[in-house]
Amino acid sequence: MPQPDLELHDRPQGEPRRSFITHVLAAGIGLLVGAVPALSGLAFFLDPMMRKKAGATGDGFLKMPVALDALEVDGEPQLVKIIMDRVDAWNTYLQQPVGAVYLRRTEQDKVVAFNSRCPHLGCAVDYKPSEKIYFCPCHTSEFKLDGTKQNEIPPRHLDSLEVQIRNGGEVWLKFQNFRATTPEKIPVA
Repeated sequence: MPQPDLELHDRPQGEPRRSFITHVLAAGIGLLVGAVPALSGLAFFLDPMMRKKAGATGDGFLKMPVALDALEVDGEPQLVKIIMDRVDAWNTYLQQPVGAVYLRRTEQDKVVAFNSRCPHLGCAVDYKPSEKIYFCPCHTSEFKLDGTKQNEIPPRHLDSLEVQIRNGGEVWLKFQNFRATTPEKIPVA
């Protein structure tokens, strides 16, 4: 006659329960250990979408380092470098040069601003005070003081920018770069 399986009967009653708790705890700890890097990776991946853009105010305007009083009425345009925080998908670069503008005060106490990049190929435009023109050395094009082109080489006039006078004399500018070689002013993101 076969012997009954004594091992099965010799085990204490609580052992299967302890074994179950051990397996549940091991699975829980494994999930927790796996969840930490997974959630960290997800947070890293979603960070650029959740981060606020640095640099300009909420309305997109930057305070210029030149006050209204520093600009001579109907005087020569002043070249002002644009320094702001630059943000790419993952990094913020503090106080970086991102472009330049020409600021000029008119008789009506308005300030006109032109991006210093030529709309033809994106070269830097110079101002020639003796001739009172903006000049692009890349293709010898000229622009009048009001930004209008004087020949057919550039596809459009100089790119004007929106300016506001705030707090009684602060010059605020909405800086943008625009795509070169196109007849339309298409902002570059």
